[in-house]
Amino acid sequence: MEVLDDPDEQAQATRDAMEEAGLPLHAVWMRYFSFTGAAGEYELDAYLNGSMELSAHERNLVAHAVNELIKELPPRRLAPYSQNGTKPGEGLEPSQDDNAL
Repeated sequence: MEVLDDPDEQAQATRDAMEEAGLPLHAVWMRYFSFTGAAGEYELDAYLNGSMELSAHERNLVAHAVNELIKELPPRRLAPYSQNGTKPGEGLEPSQDDNAL
């Protein structure tokens, strides 16, 4: 679990996580509100866009809401390996010789 002391960095990282996961603001706000979050949806949007500060407790409720919603998303599809007689991932690390130029 990553911990950030800077409120601006925490807001940016939270917004980035939401964007990467495709989480809409309304879904995050609803989950945050269910945790007794005190900010309205408008205030949450302002916080995530750096226009308003929230207390550390409220920021952590937002982060918790985002993290729970991300955990509920279906896992991403992984790329398949070919059938070549080796175990997946075996022998795929670049050798020392490959890195020498």
